[in-house]
Amino acid sequence: MLTHLLMTLMALLLVLTLRMESIADQRKSLKAILADKRDHRRVLLIYGRDGSTGGGGQQMLLEQQENLIEHEAGLQERDMDVIVLTASEVPEPDRQFLMAAPFKLVPSADYMAWLIGKDGGIKKVYTKPAPVNNIFALIDGMPMRQQEMKKQ
Repeated sequence: MLTHLLMTLMALLLVLTLRMESIADQRKSLKAILADKRDHRRVLLIYGRDGSTGGGGQQMLLEQQENLIEHEAGLQERDMDVIVLTASEVPEPDRQFLMAAPFKLVPSADYMAWLIGKDGGIKKVYTKPAPVNNIFALIDGMPMRQQEMKKQ
């Protein structure tokens, strides 16, 4: 039973890795990546501890990613990217960037996520996985999104 569960989780992680962005293999800093997305894309930036750093962050990361995969069309409709950061893979300069304002990452946090608008501003901070419909409702209530929906 446990082996089946672990194999299922590993398969899910592989699928999620293919669909969600990670900064681990990129040469650009997180700051540069977010700057590139400004004015064009909304971002859900998710940070969590993985198995190597302890805590319950890994389970929360999986839960949020599972929920997001089920709503891929809604993410595309809202011009939204998801960036997943695991604590053990975040380079120190990016960790320092996240600890400073406006992100204010708590180093001991198992899980944190930031909804970033197209203007680059943080719209909401999450300390546990959020229902995707709640995230979408928040976005859909934003003035810029309202304008986008009128144009469609």
